[in-house]
Amino acid sequence: MRRGPRDLELYGKARALRHAGASYKVIAAELKISPASAHTWTSDIELTDEQRESNRRKPHSRKARKARGAAWAARARARRGQFQVEGRRRARERDLLHHAGCMLYWAEGAKSRNRAKFANSDPAMVLLFRRFLTESLRLDRDEIRLTINAYTNNGLSIEEIERFWLDLLDLPEDCVRNHTLNHVPTSSSGRAKTRLRYGVCFLTVDRTWVVQHIYGAIQEYGGFGEPRWLD
Repeated sequence: MRRGPRDLELYGKARALRHAGASYKVIAAELKISPASAHTWTSDIELTDEQRESNRRKPHSRKARKARGAAWAARARARRGQFQVEGRRRARERDLLHHAGCMLYWAEGAKSRNRAKFANSDPAMVLLFRRFLTESLRLDRDEIRLTINAYTNNGLSIEEIERFWLDLLDLPEDCVRNHTLNHVPTSSSGRAKTRLRYGVCFLTVDRTWVVQHIYGAIQEYGGFGEPRWLD
């Protein structure tokens, strides 16, 4: 004999919804129970062919979609928080390369939620940040994406500029993504042939844990809190 829950009223509502043709997910969302409970309480009720076809065509209710979206967002935010906790823990180790890399990102990195993106024209600075990624955070080189904002008035081809950065940073060619070419630079730095000879180099890592680790470490090093970096 099938056993019902202690709340017989809730159990009765679940079975009534199932008799009316509701799917397990709809029952769960409507009664605020788990889909597993909805299945356990009502799986002996056979739906008609028309009811099954209706469920197949019918979109999930707005309420159910909103509930799932809110739950997913809460889980994702909690994960970002854990990555920041790990960044804070690493900061307390007082490793100089970790410290330098996080401070560089604070100054020159994009404040994205799920992607670490660092840009600079100084080869020494970009190399230091690459070392931070691979030596301190222990990323594989093929996890790093390289793009260049290059000028065409400096006597160098895009191939020569690209080779300069790949050799300097010791990155494989498959790290390269589409570059941006400025044929008629508008900035004074771009117009001067002796400046930005190799353009601006962008290093990107599409890893949520990387950027959130850095955010946590920055807050620990700086002695402040920034809740907006979680959202």
